[in-house]
Amino acid sequence: MTTDPSSLFDMNRTFGILDSDGRMRNEFEVGEFDPEVWRIGGTRLELRVRNGGKRTMKMKMLREMEGKKRTMKVVFGGFNQIKVWYSNVPHTRLVEDKGGQNWISKVKDKFKFPGGGTQFIHGADQYLDQINKMVPDIAFGSHTRVVLDVGCGVGSFGAYLLSRNVLTMSIAPKDVHENQIQFALERGVPAMIAAFATHRLLFPSQAFEVIHCSRCRINWTRDDGILLLEVNRMLRAGGYFAWAAQPVYKHEHILEEQWEEMLNLTTRLCWTLVKKEGYIAIWKKPFNNSCYLSREAGIKPPLCDPNDDPDNVWYVDLKACITRIPEDGYGANVAKWPDRLHTAPDRLQSIQMDAYMSRKELFKAESKYWSEIIASYVRAWHWKKFKLRNVLDMRASFGGFAAALIDQGFDCWVLNVVPVSGPNTLPVIYDRGLLGVMHDWCEPFDTYPRTYDLLHAAGLFSIERKRCNISTIMLEMDRILRPGGRAYIRESLNVMDELQETAKAMGWHVALHDTSEGPHASYRILICDKQLLHR
Repeated sequence: MTTDPSSLFDMNRTFGILDSDGRMRNEFEVGEFDPEVWRIGGTRLELRVRNGGKRTMKMKMLREMEGKKRTMKVVFGGFNQIKVWYSNVPHTRLVEDKGGQNWISKVKDKFKFPGGGTQFIHGADQYLDQINKMVPDIAFGSHTRVVLDVGCGVGSFGAYLLSRNVLTMSIAPKDVHENQIQFALERGVPAMIAAFATHRLLFPSQAFEVIHCSRCRINWTRDDGILLLEVNRMLRAGGYFAWAAQPVYKHEHILEEQWEEMLNLTTRLCWTLVKKEGYIAIWKKPFNNSCYLSREAGIKPPLCDPNDDPDNVWYVDLKACITRIPEDGYGANVAKWPDRLHTAPDRLQSIQMDAYMSRKELFKAESKYWSEIIASYVRAWHWKKFKLRNVLDMRASFGGFAAALIDQGFDCWVLNVVPVSGPNTLPVIYDRGLLGVMHDWCEPFDTYPRTYDLLHAAGLFSIERKRCNISTIMLEMDRILRPGGRAYIRESLNVMDELQETAKAMGWHVALHDTSEGPHASYRILICDKQLLHR
C-alpha cells in the first residue's frame, strides 16, 4: 500500500484502547515508534508530534473489540476437532458452498465438521486407513510424524491425524472458500496462510515425511513443474507424495493428458510411483542423488546449483531445479516417533551458529533447561489448568520449549518460529518431529486474528529491538492472541519497562516475576493476560 500515513490524520475516525472495564482511552504513550511501520496486521496506526516534539501514538480500535460478544465464546478442552462456535468464526460462505458435500454444517450456534466431503467420500479416518494399507511403510505415528497438507479444506485431514500422533501443517494456497485456515485453527489444527506462488514456503528442506494433496486445484506440471519441485525440496529423502485428484480416476481426454504429464514429470524427478489405487496415487522420493546423476545430459529439470541453500526460505524465489540430497545423508534418516523428540539429529551439525560447546551438548542443555522451566511453570502457576490448543513459540531455537510441553502431557501443538535475525535451526526442529516456520518479527505474521491461546517469547525483544520497535511486535502479538489467552515473556531488565508499558497500553493485565535464579538475576518473566471482552 502506498498511502502516505499523514493522510490518515484528517479522517473522521474513532481511535483508542479499551480498558478492562470497557472504557476507551484515546491516547497512550509507547515510546519511540518507527514511522515506516504504520500498518500492522489490520491495525491502523498513526503518529502525531505534539508541542515540544513529544511523540504519541493512536491506534484504531481492533476488530475484536468491535465484535466483543463473539470473542467471549472460546471452546477449550483439548483439540476441538468436531465442533466450533459460530460466533468465533461468523462466516457462512463455506457452508453455502460446501454444505451439501459433508465438509461443514451449521447447527444452531455451532459449526460441525463431519470429516468427509469431496475430499474424503467415506470419511477422513477411512481415507487415512486406505493410505496406510496402500503403503504400510508410511506408518502414521511412528515412521511418519510430520505431514504437509496442501489445499486443506477445513483441516479434517490434519485433525484426524492428530489422534495418530501425527502433526500436519495445513495450508490453503488459494483460499477460494472464505476463511478455511481460520476454521482449521479454530478446531485446534495446525494451519497457516501460505501463498504457493512465487516464493519458497517458509519450511526447510526435508521437513515432511508425507506431503498430501487432495483435490487441491494445483497444476503441478505448469512452469516446468516449479511447484512440484518446491514439494520435492520440502519432502524428506525417502518420503512420500500422496495425490488424490481428478486426473487419477477420471477418463476425459484432457485429464488423461494431465495424468501423463504428471507421470512424465515425476519420472524426471526420480520419484517412484509406489501405488495407485482408485483416485489416490502415491510416489516416493529417492534417498540419494544417484538417479539424478545418472539421467541423460540436458534432461530437465536440472539439479540446483551446489551452492544453493535449500533451507534459505525468507523471500527466496521458487527455482525450477531439483534440490540436491546431502551426500552425508543428513535428513534422510531420523529416529521413529517418539524417540526422535530427544535424539540429537545429524543435521544439528550443519547449523551455522557461534558455539563454544559442541552442538550436541547445546541441544541437550536446551532440552534440560526448558524441561525444568516448564515443570516449574506447572508447579508454580498451575499450567495444567490451562486449556491450550494453539501455542506459538516466538523464538524457538531447537524446539526445547515445545518438547517440554509434550513431555508434560499437554494436549496442544506448538508452532516454533525461528527469527530471521538468528541461526536457522528449522531443520533440527523438523527432525525432532515438531512444526516450525521462519519469520521476521518486524513484519506481520501470516495468521488470522485471535488464533493462538499462548504466546511464548524468550529473549526475543532484546535482540529484535535493534531492528524494529518493540511496540510493533507487541501489537502483532495482541492481534494473534485470543481474548482470554496468555503471553509469557522472559526478558532482560533493560527492556522490561517498555514491555510493561506497552502491554498495559494494549489493555493486557501484566505481572512481573523473578526467574528461578532469584531477584538479582538479569532476567524477569512478564506474564500477560489478554482479557475477555464484555459488552
